[in-house]
Amino acid sequence: MIAFVLTAVFVVVTLTVRDHVQRSVVEKLETGQRLLATLEQRRTGDLRTQVATLAENPTLKTALDTYEAERQVTSGAERSQLIATIGRELEKLAARFDADVLAARDLDGEVLAVSGRRAPDWTAGSPHTASETPEATVLTLPSGVFRAVTVPITLQHVELGSVQLAQALDDRYATALSTLSGARTVIVSDDHVLATTLPPEIHGALTPETLRAFPAGEVTIGGEKYAIRPLLQEGSAAVYVLDSIDAAARPLVRSSLQTMAAIAVGAFALAVLASLWLARTISRPIDTLSQALSDMTRTRTFDRPLTASGASLEVDTLTDAFNTMIGSIQTGEGETLRAYLEAIRALALALDARDPYTAGHSERVSALSVAIGRQMRLDDGTLEVLRLGALLHDIGKIGISDDLLSKPAPLTADEYETVKTHTTVGSRILRSVRFLEPHLPLVELHHERPDGRGYPYGLSGNQIPVAARIVHAADAYDAMTTARAYRAARPRAEALAELQRCAGTDFDEDVLRALMQVVAHDGGAHDVIAHAAVPAMDRAPAADGTPFIDEFRSEADMPKTDAGSERPPNPLDGFDSEGQVA
Repeated sequence: MIAFVLTAVFVVVTLTVRDHVQRSVVEKLETGQRLLATLEQRRTGDLRTQVATLAENPTLKTALDTYEAERQVTSGAERSQLIATIGRELEKLAARFDADVLAARDLDGEVLAVSGRRAPDWTAGSPHTASETPEATVLTLPSGVFRAVTVPITLQHVELGSVQLAQALDDRYATALSTLSGARTVIVSDDHVLATTLPPEIHGALTPETLRAFPAGEVTIGGEKYAIRPLLQEGSAAVYVLDSIDAAARPLVRSSLQTMAAIAVGAFALAVLASLWLARTISRPIDTLSQALSDMTRTRTFDRPLTASGASLEVDTLTDAFNTMIGSIQTGEGETLRAYLEAIRALALALDARDPYTAGHSERVSALSVAIGRQMRLDDGTLEVLRLGALLHDIGKIGISDDLLSKPAPLTADEYETVKTHTTVGSRILRSVRFLEPHLPLVELHHERPDGRGYPYGLSGNQIPVAARIVHAADAYDAMTTARAYRAARPRAEALAELQRCAGTDFDEDVLRALMQVVAHDGGAHDVIAHAAVPAMDRAPAADGTPFIDEFRSEADMPKTDAGSERPPNPLDGFDSEGQVA
């Protein structure tokens, strides 16, 4: 835009300068024309005065009088001597007046003698009319153009002949005019240049067609535009003064363009600085917004709104719109998450509702697992995985028949293997829901054991995710401390003692230590503290070496029926319906 504006300004300035210069050149030429016309009139008057003075020269008169008196009676030699006398006198007078041509004629008009700078160019055929009031006459001769004045020479009212003074309109004359006017001069005759002060290259471009266009007042010569004014014109001879409009405009145009170039450089420099400042002013809030969006995307933290920059209304409007959009998305995600949670809770409740004695089991395991995780100082993400994963840990039991889950008799080996499939079944059920992918290891591995004798893969130690180890312990504790159809709830101390007995084999020691600290801080847990010392995590397994989850696996391992009991103890007493610690 700046370049376009400056270009337009350059064009306007150039045209304006040229127009102004053209008017100035024309005015200068017209002023010079008037001045030269006045000078030419004065010069013509001086020429007439000089001729009149020459006509009164007594020596010249005497010589002409002698010639006229004796030319009829003298011989040729004597006549030549008389003419030589007239010539010598003319030479003196010509040197005195610096005349181009000074000629003396007899009464018949014959040129007797010629003197002066251009004497060789003067011909006898030149007009010789003389009068008492001489006028300047422009004579076009083969040798050039002359302005001549002729006056008679008389002695006692007797005419003896005439004297003629001529000024050559040549290069000398043209140079004198150019010096006075400050313009170029061209003298033409019959479409030919007789004299000029133009440079040679321009002189060479003066064709007859160009010369014929001079009276128009303006013509192009050698690629330059000239203004032309006539100074003298008589017959076929003419004198013109002219000046180049382009040459006169060139310095002004150059100066104007240099000034405009300096202005352009300054304008571009200011434009660059202003553009950089403006771009920085605009880009800084955009960069800040872009960086904030990148950080938000990288860290997945959409809970903090973006801060308005205050530097750009458009960017702030975009920031507000983005904050509104993020708020809407968060609201939608919150509603979606609540819907997921409600669905998950409904699934857990539906699962627990299959057996009135296990109602609320999944919710309690979830709450206890989160409490254990907090005691172990797990991060919020892991706690969230615990909360939802524990709620869904037994979801695979949907694929196990009620008869098998509620069987009051011991499970056969095949039935027990069937029950164990609920971990992989649950994982397959949830795998199609991307939202639940982080919880799959917990659902699938919450029956793995530190000693490697768990299922479904027989993982051991740290191969088992900490969340799965926590749910494994919380699941067993809740199963033992809540009533089932086949037994009453066990006291907390007894449940903790049983868990402690299997520390390091069936349960992770760190998890059990955290569980006991959670239970110890629970109101009404004094019996737990009395019967289970928290640091005692190194107790050995049962004396026969049988791990906790393999107790009561067959009818032979079941305890005897107590007298007076309503029914025999269930072989899964203290365990869940799968034959393991719940």
